[in-house]
Amino acid sequence: MAQTVPRSASSSDGNPLRAGLSTNRIKDPCNVIFFGASGDLMKRMLMPAMYNLRLGDVLPVKYGIVGFSRTEWDDDGFRKEMKASIDEFSRSGEAKDPLWSDFAKHVSYVSGDFDDPKCYVLERNDSELGTEHNRLFYLSTPPGLFTKIVDMLDEAGLGPRDNQGGWTRIIVEKPFGTDLASARALQSEITKVFEERHVYRIDHYLGKEPVQDIMALRFANVIFEPIWNRRYIESVQITAAETVGVEHRGGYYETSGALRDMIQNHVINLFALVAMEPPVSADADSIRDEKMKVLRALRPIDPDQLVHYAARGQYAAGTINAQAVPGYREEPDVNPKSNVETFAAVKLYVDSWRWAGVPFYLRSGKRLAGKLSEIAIRFKDIPHRLFGESSDDIEHNTLVMKIQPEEGVSLRFSAKVPGPKMHIRSVSMDFNYGTGFGVVSAPAYERLIGDAMRGDATLFTRWDAVEAAWEAVTPILERWLMLKDTSFPNYAAGSQGPVSADALFDDEDDGWRRI
Repeated sequence: MAQTVPRSASSSDGNPLRAGLSTNRIKDPCNVIFFGASGDLMKRMLMPAMYNLRLGDVLPVKYGIVGFSRTEWDDDGFRKEMKASIDEFSRSGEAKDPLWSDFAKHVSYVSGDFDDPKCYVLERNDSELGTEHNRLFYLSTPPGLFTKIVDMLDEAGLGPRDNQGGWTRIIVEKPFGTDLASARALQSEITKVFEERHVYRIDHYLGKEPVQDIMALRFANVIFEPIWNRRYIESVQITAAETVGVEHRGGYYETSGALRDMIQNHVINLFALVAMEPPVSADADSIRDEKMKVLRALRPIDPDQLVHYAARGQYAAGTINAQAVPGYREEPDVNPKSNVETFAAVKLYVDSWRWAGVPFYLRSGKRLAGKLSEIAIRFKDIPHRLFGESSDDIEHNTLVMKIQPEEGVSLRFSAKVPGPKMHIRSVSMDFNYGTGFGVVSAPAYERLIGDAMRGDATLFTRWDAVEAAWEAVTPILERWLMLKDTSFPNYAAGSQGPVSADALFDDEDDGWRRI
């Protein structure tokens, strides 16, 4: 049995992760099996997340962690690699004894091909670690291996219908398909082995603390929900901007692009949270039902009118943080005549009583002027001007939910400038999670893996929502794949993005918020 860290209701022992987590321990014993354990995601995110869950006294008393990949390591070699990853990437710093030595006893490794039946054996952990046949499989491999692994789990008797002694769940990394047809095909293969309630489609954006707080902001504050509708809101902008390029993922990005990589999953998930109706309760299906209603109410995009509803771009060479960077077509493993977009913007409408006529502007891009993920709710103009000199520019009230790099909420409103005259200026009231609560938010993967171990699917995407999101972007995707954009590259690295994205706004709109 594992030695446990004493529980504590405070951080008086100096452990910054343990404060407030004394009641969060997962009850069920569990094996967590990571496929693709030698990959970058495992090193940077997944294993540091597992270690921090242990450091925070969240993992169950009886647990096992199994890495599975083709890399030829033994148990000790894998543990050595994972410790190095934790030391480099964990938010808690280096892994130290005695906790690391105890944690390492629960870590093992399987080296082999994903289609080798001899590799699919878990009895050792069940007998030695007491994990009681509870299994969480995590697919962090290339998507082309998903169906093969699922088939092998079924053949080895590790699927849920063959597990009579415990529960079986599976986490599937994005992308869930590369288009609507492939997503449906993947779903068909997975559901031959796993029922929908066993499948956890992960979107790390949903595990970020500010994203989780969207519902709290709306439904726990009477000042917001009554005005969260078309009578008071003029438009909504959702931005996921990055300064980095494709880095060493040129080969993957050539088959993806910004629309598939970001808009179809991350950004549309944020959109659904903003636009959903109040759920009848806080359970997973009630929340996901309301998100699905939003996606069902999306106005279909007419491909012949695409210029009014979608824009794309590809970055050229430019400057980021005073450093010269190459254009997308000069990146490794990228076609020098590539037609793949590194920027995508979409205007959506929800045909419902709450949102009729309110445009939702979604954008995501690489090599932009800053790293920024935010949701901006822009309220309508005042109906009649009473105060301020005629030269005063009275801005729209704006509520901004900041996701990264800052985490918090900002409300922009008008106030009088001190002095004898009635001059009006916009000011901001800001809330920051770090200073407001005195804690640093945990990385999303810690929350999401812990939720999957508990069987809480609230922050995971249900199949009907995945399908609806693909249906929403398919008219855009098909048209873009059919037509070559002769303007590429059409924005410089370090800029605000392509000028073509500005055409999505009507004349009376102020346009995109600056990144």
